[in-house]
Amino acid sequence: MLPSSVARAAVAEPAAPAAPAVPAPPAVPKPLPVLTAKPYARMLDRARAALDRHQDSFDLRDRVALADFSKASRDFRFHIVDLIGGQTSSYLVAHGRGSDPEHSGWLRSFSNQPESMATSDGAYKTGEIYDGKHGVSMRLIGLDPTNNNADPRAIVIHSADYVSENHIATWGKLGRSEGCFVVAPHLIAQVLGLLGPGRLLYADKV
Repeated sequence: MLPSSVARAAVAEPAAPAAPAVPAPPAVPKPLPVLTAKPYARMLDRARAALDRHQDSFDLRDRVALADFSKASRDFRFHIVDLIGGQTSSYLVAHGRGSDPEHSGWLRSFSNQPESMATSDGAYKTGEIYDGKHGVSMRLIGLDPTNNNADPRAIVIHSADYVSENHIATWGKLGRSEGCFVVAPHLIAQVLGLLGPGRLLYADKV
């Protein structure tokens, strides 16, 4: 006869295998003091909230781009912010002609409608880098109801000659796009290199 302890072991049910752990999405880095003092701090707060809201869409949370359309087109209002180190690179960026029909240099309104030629606000995910009719460009994926037509509208980041300090010196403002985020030709490689696919671009007025 087996000892009772051995008998109990012989009839015990095998332990169920442990369920595999589901990795949590990477945390959004805490805001650095150097960033909370920046003029775009409120915009950055909204961008960080968008990262949380769309947490399943972003594996890369080290850098974000902010398009601050509360500023005039003559201002450096496109910021690529390093959330880890606190560095910022700022650029000129054009808005859509449908958002500024009088060509005042100020974005008056957003639109997500096809054929509106307007800028759309909200959270975008940066996508594929490709060579198109405007040269090297980057596709954008609209994640919010305010910009989810970005792909069918062909809203991308590209460059054009009407985005330059020389254009501002002559006209006092930049030219207008058809809704795309347009930067200076000599800086497009730097902008796309800093962003890369899979990061957040957040556009808004505050």
